[in-house]
Amino acid sequence: MLDRNQDAGIAAAPVSDLLDVSVAEHGARPAMNFMGRKWTYAQLGAMVDDVAAGLQRLGVRKETRVGLCLPNTPYSVIFYYAILRAGGIVVNFSPLYVERELANQIRDSGTTIMVVPDLKVIHSRVAAIAADTGLKSIIVCPFAQVLPWLKGLMFPLLRRKDLAEFSREDGRHIRYQDLVRDVGRPAPVSVDPLRDVAVLQYTGGTTGIPKGAMLTHANVVANARQVMAHVKCLEVGGERVLGVLPLFHVFAMTTVMNIPIAAGSEIILVPRFHLGDLLATIATQKPTLFPGVPTIYTAINNAPDLAKYDLSSLRLCISGGAPLPGEVRHRFEELSGCKLVEGYGLSETSPVLTANPPLGIIKDGSVGTAVPGTQIEIRDLADPTRSVPLGEKGEVCARGPQVMAGYWNRPEETAHAFVDGAFRTADVGYLDADGYLFLVDRIKDVILCGGYNVYPRVIEEALYLHPAVAECVVIGVPDKYRGQSPKAFVTLRAETQATPEELLIFLATQVSKIEMPKDVEIRDTLPKTLVGKLSKKELVEEERRKHPEA
Repeated sequence: MLDRNQDAGIAAAPVSDLLDVSVAEHGARPAMNFMGRKWTYAQLGAMVDDVAAGLQRLGVRKETRVGLCLPNTPYSVIFYYAILRAGGIVVNFSPLYVERELANQIRDSGTTIMVVPDLKVIHSRVAAIAADTGLKSIIVCPFAQVLPWLKGLMFPLLRRKDLAEFSREDGRHIRYQDLVRDVGRPAPVSVDPLRDVAVLQYTGGTTGIPKGAMLTHANVVANARQVMAHVKCLEVGGERVLGVLPLFHVFAMTTVMNIPIAAGSEIILVPRFHLGDLLATIATQKPTLFPGVPTIYTAINNAPDLAKYDLSSLRLCISGGAPLPGEVRHRFEELSGCKLVEGYGLSETSPVLTANPPLGIIKDGSVGTAVPGTQIEIRDLADPTRSVPLGEKGEVCARGPQVMAGYWNRPEETAHAFVDGAFRTADVGYLDADGYLFLVDRIKDVILCGGYNVYPRVIEEALYLHPAVAECVVIGVPDKYRGQSPKAFVTLRAETQATPEELLIFLATQVSKIEMPKDVEIRDTLPKTLVGKLSKKELVEEERRKHPEA
């Protein structure tokens, strides 16, 4: 395997080293803050060791895939580092997935253990497909146990109907407290950072079919250190990072968890995005760094009561996951007094490739310059073996220590994703004379909804499960709040009937809320290519004409 770290001057290391250094150097400093309850780095390190030992007792070994299906809670951080310390591989699952999506990813990844909260809405979906997918163990984490004392006392009483019901005698369910009971120190595990996979991060890539990007320990550690070196203004041991982005998302994994851990920062975990709660958290908990997505910054800009919240603690906000409109950036900076910079990356690159430098020139419309050790190349769209001259548009390709090892069990797709050793992003862009990258189009059909990647094929496959659907196409249409939303175009089978409302009700049982189309339009026919394939470009053009301002 190519040692990309050596060329970048970044030492390859196990991910657990990030935590170990901060435990040693910042043991008394707060590591996690959840709804006002705090844990120090020393406490976090001890909990990670206990869980790692419990996982090893459960059978976790090198390459055991352990799934995390959790909202943002201390368990997310604890289990992430514990799985890696035990030698396993983290597989991130969205807790918003429906049963079909969970089952597909469990089977594809070979996940055998899943970690969930004791919340019925999440646990019930995992439990329902456990037997059919070969899931051997479900570790259930009590939500009340990580709440502040009084809230933790009241939660089981006031939210009893929301708690999961399960039997500890079924041979599959394991309570968190049983996992860590009477454990010793975890057995040391030898990790080869350049070859051992740390995280399977699922992405639709260029095909729309979710597949696992294999991020090695070296990939993950390198990207944390690259961004820290690029930003240049992080105060080690002195930052407080607001964690509202979900940690199962690769952007949050790096900017909300791994970089703060490496920098000895306090992570302020927010379990879900609610504008009022978020603003109150900023005002009371005083974060200094705030990674987010454009929809969150837009919501803050439009908050009617923004003036009553003190945002002055914020020093730096980093936007990713979707294009950041210049007007949103300027308005946010004006209202908050905080610098907002945009970055760019993909699941396959751990994820950050470029970012506007907070202490340098920020160019509107640009996603910034390459982070240290990264080389951005622009290649010919028709012939990716050729580079194009500076300033010309082409496919954005990248080299660097953060670039994945490949796709899990997909050698052909891995080979197609690289050209001359450079990763093909499937995005179109150009570089200016100062090395700033500008994205101008997307080769992929991925729809960017509020920072989440939504894959049309997932929605199309779900629609095809409806007995009345003959053909369907899903595209992204402009959405003032989320940037884009899915819209479905459908033809019906002969002698069948269905209304758009009925199809939306059906889809609600098949896809997550984020993937739900904004609209379903039923048509007599759908456009096709000369060879009879369904064509999207005509529908995209129709929608563009409807929304010329987008």
